[in-house]
Amino acid sequence: MIEAAARRPGSLGFRIAASSAPPDWQTIDSVWATAGELGVFDAGWMSDHLSDVSREQGGGAFETVAMAGALAHRVAGMWIGVAVFAATFRHPAVLAKAATVLDNASGGRFILGLGAGWHEGEHRAFGIPLLSPRERFDRFESYVQVVRALFSEEARGASGVTRDDAYFPLNGATMEPPPLQPAGPPLWLGGTRRRSIALAARFADGWPMPGNRPGDVEYFSDRRDALLRALEEVGRDPQTFTFAGQLNCGSSAAERRQALEASRGMLRAGAHHLILGIPAGAGAGALRAVAEQVAWPLRQEIGR
Repeated sequence: MIEAAARRPGSLGFRIAASSAPPDWQTIDSVWATAGELGVFDAGWMSDHLSDVSREQGGGAFETVAMAGALAHRVAGMWIGVAVFAATFRHPAVLAKAATVLDNASGGRFILGLGAGWHEGEHRAFGIPLLSPRERFDRFESYVQVVRALFSEEARGASGVTRDDAYFPLNGATMEPPPLQPAGPPLWLGGTRRRSIALAARFADGWPMPGNRPGDVEYFSDRRDALLRALEEVGRDPQTFTFAGQLNCGSSAAERRQALEASRGMLRAGAHHLILGIPAGAGAGALRAVAEQVAWPLRQEIGR
């Protein structure tokens, strides 16, 4: 069995928070280049949207697969994660192939986060169906299992994987060339409700706290407890599962102090990894401030 610690991205990650004023490419590139130079972060994170989710419809957003590939060289030796890809945007086989590229490009340090999709405006604008919650999750359950199958040892062989799936059938599908990680990239499943938690307990390697509740330690602890119960029900060792908290570190020293205290609370509540968000338009200077006032103090306390 692969040790869980080998598939965890260390303790600290960063991300550019969603905003009504998304940054231009030069700002994004500068932030990621700075992260690669600072030496305090273990992972760089991004979300997956086709437009600005702080608006009902429209607004800027770069496509995530292309963005991750373009930025991977900026954080050499660090993990890259997406929390989370929307399953409604891409066929699972196409996403599994893209994740394999990112896994190879990052030296086996890519985390594939998946969610069922939710933002109505971006689906409507681009003509992508957004089914009812029940139908959407039915498809999502199949989606997750297809991705798992494509990362299996069977998919590395000449005969490939065949699945008689109601939504995403496979017929001798192979993953060639394969991911660097033997079991494929760690699969983290988003979601907080009963079916989401049950699915994560069965198939996921980790769970990222949703971005709409940043810094809420009580909420993190409650959902973690629910996941621990679900893991126990399916007979899984919770030590093989990774819990990640999310925080927005704001734009002032006072907000960063609050983020530091919330980070400590999440670590006490059982978080293995913290994703520290900076304001979207703030640039590399904001990341340096977060590194100095939040990440480095945590690193000294954590000791790893």
